[in-house]
Amino acid sequence: MKKKSLLIYSLAVVLFTLIFSCNTQKVVSTSKDKKIKVFFLAGQSNMEGRARARNLTPDDLKRLSKAQKNVTLYYNHLPPTPLQISTPAKHTQKKFGAKKMFGPELFFGINMSEKYPNHKIVLIKRSKGGMSLYGAWNPNWSLDKAKVMKEDDDPKLYSDFIAYAKEVLSTMDTSQYELDGMLWVQGESDSGKKKNGTIPADTYKDNLKNLIQGVRKEFRKPDLPFMIFQVGHGKVVQAMRDIAREDKNVVLIPQSNDKNSEFYFEKNPRPLGHYKYKSMKKIGKLFFEYYEKYFK
Repeated sequence: MKKKSLLIYSLAVVLFTLIFSCNTQKVVSTSKDKKIKVFFLAGQSNMEGRARARNLTPDDLKRLSKAQKNVTLYYNHLPPTPLQISTPAKHTQKKFGAKKMFGPELFFGINMSEKYPNHKIVLIKRSKGGMSLYGAWNPNWSLDKAKVMKEDDDPKLYSDFIAYAKEVLSTMDTSQYELDGMLWVQGESDSGKKKNGTIPADTYKDNLKNLIQGVRKEFRKPDLPFMIFQVGHGKVVQAMRDIAREDKNVVLIPQSNDKNSEFYFEKNPRPLGHYKYKSMKKIGKLFFEYYEKYFK
């Protein structure tokens, strides 16, 4: 009888332990899932975005309105706002014939919001048109390099971005958020041999590696996901491909010249260039899909 009672007691203890373990795991998982999801966005003009906001459909605007409830955008040192379209500089407005525009953050944020409606999502974006990785974005910035790119009067974007992101993050308790990834759209300025010679393209791989490693080190996140949208050409694109192949936490969204390809992105005719509404919408969505597929 005593043996039977002991057996029943032992089984009860085991059962209680299993139930307690499951419940504890569930609580931890839920707590982690509800952390603020933080993403960095950086690059040049196609990260700034030249897509005309007037082409947004009523459905797009309805989705944006919902996303504004849980997505906050920090953009180029401006006061934080709910996710929104941007107002570019006057000369850009005149050039593109639009007062309001948007970049990859818009539909990346909308899709993130729809997938994670119970999370707060923070997008920290630093971008400036025409800037190179060899010059302004170089983690190993020097005046000589900046002069090669005619960027010696422009901001030191890498160090500025690091300081800006740290400033934003300092407003949150470290236990409240998680760094989930960085989106990078840059490479056109380093591709142009006629304008700046071959050195920017020749060194793009090393410079991009340094930037990725630098960001990870600065934010103590050695496995920070890094998502690149393919822009530029020649050695710059090859560098992106090489790094995506060599680093398991880097992925590249490719481009194709085939108009029937999933990865064809229509631009405005020259001399405007830059991605149109549908292309920019697709770029933002692809950033989201790549995050979900490779880094969720």
